[in-house]
Amino acid sequence: MPDLKPILLVEDNPNDIELTLAALEKSQFANEIVICRDGAEALDFLYRRGEHAHRETRDPAVVLLDLKLPKVDGLEVLAKVKGDLRTRSIPIVMLTSSREETDLVRSYDLGVNAFVVKPVGFSDFFEAIQDLGVFWAVLNEPPPHRGGEWPSNT
Repeated sequence: MPDLKPILLVEDNPNDIELTLAALEKSQFANEIVICRDGAEALDFLYRRGEHAHRETRDPAVVLLDLKLPKVDGLEVLAKVKGDLRTRSIPIVMLTSSREETDLVRSYDLGVNAFVVKPVGFSDFFEAIQDLGVFWAVLNEPPPHRGGEWPSNT
């Protein structure tokens, strides 16, 4: 079995975390699911800082990123990751309940790979997560890593 990259879920709503994990589990993904509950923790994970300083160097297969987050919001995380040569190729899917056109436009301006509005219904949400997981963790072929060496603290 190939070395599987983790899926990074950045979400502060416990109910959405639980539903997302259940949907991914039902799809029988072997990928590790890493959960960050705010944007600052997500950046620490992606840049291997703080409690994530010693994690493996593999980038996530995909980042499922909520828009409205404590500490650092999703748009700020997106801007930082897509503005950095070392991380810009990491796929980011904005997974949000926001239907604001400005959020959609701003996300694409910053380089988001997909913008998915969380369906309200349980079964629709479940299906959407499964589809996202299959596409980004299994079917998508990412570019080879071309970034430079990671500094120990960024």
